[in-house]
Amino acid sequence: MTEHPTSSLDDVVHQRVRLGILAVAREARRVEFTFLRTTLGLTAGNLSQHLGVLEKAGLVTIDKGYEGKRARTWIQLTKDGKKALHDEIATLKTLIHQLEGLAGPTGPTDLAGPADLAGTGTHERPDGEAAPRSGAAPAPG
Repeated sequence: MTEHPTSSLDDVVHQRVRLGILAVAREARRVEFTFLRTTLGLTAGNLSQHLGVLEKAGLVTIDKGYEGKRARTWIQLTKDGKKALHDEIATLKTLIHQLEGLAGPTGPTDLAGPADLAGTGTHERPDGEAAPRSGAAPAPG
């Protein structure tokens, strides 16, 4: 059996805020902290925490300096950061392709529907009717 695409998602990259940071940073050579904070709707503390995770993983560099008299913090993707974002997007595309392939003209097929999980001995057929599970007695009536 082949590995499911979700097992290839990188927990560091896939987290919503960190994926947002990487995506915004990929759109420019470097991005300023305040712009990221505003664009992603985060508090300064929350953004700092996520940037720390990405920096520790080697996916971004953080440069502090001054622009005139104002302190500025600039974030830039590293080569590894660009690769990690590319790989994450490729994995998501694979997952989407796989899920779209499951949807036929009437939608996806249940592999183990709620009835199977509840142990009632039936599963739902594509036409919506309950059908006995292999080895189970048909439902009366």
